[in-house]
Amino acid sequence: MTTVRVRANLAPSRLCIERQNRCGTRLTWGIIMRMRTIARSADLEALLERLGRLTPDSGRRWGTMTPSEMLCHLGDAAEMALRIRPRQKPFPARGRPIVKLFGLWTPVRWPHGWPTNASQDPRRSGTRPSQFAADLQRVMNATRALAASDGTSLEAVHGLFGTMTLADWHRWAWKHTDHHLRQFGL
Repeated sequence: MTTVRVRANLAPSRLCIERQNRCGTRLTWGIIMRMRTIARSADLEALLERLGRLTPDSGRRWGTMTPSEMLCHLGDAAEMALRIRPRQKPFPARGRPIVKLFGLWTPVRWPHGWPTNASQDPRRSGTRPSQFAADLQRVMNATRALAASDGTSLEAVHGLFGTMTLADWHRWAWKHTDHHLRQFGL
């Protein structure tokens, strides 16, 4: 019998697949690539610098959110992960290793047009835009707080990716913010 095990959370920059064949021989195949994550200070600062280049007039490449609405969405999502903005209903703990592997731990970009969670949608029950500078500062503060977290105060489960480790949240924060910055050409 052949067993295959996928380990994506060994380190923020390593994907490793181990295969053990009938004879007990263990074969390891790994991809060593630099996955960007807010756990790495250079990646965090580069992401915050890109956020700082966003303006109220930045034109979008896809989607319907304005720059101000996008900032409110990012702030709500980060505050949900930090448990500052609690969920209305908790998600059950569930493992989704394949979804998490491809959604977080590969360089594949997220698709456009994915519907926004109502509690993080500024046009529904999410935070409404107020002053652009204040909304921008809220996102930056929440992103820094996520990066500095030791993991004990973070939400245990993501709605799509399932149970999350600290490394998963750090990678998620980078990919989520990058996705929306690319939406505005940054």
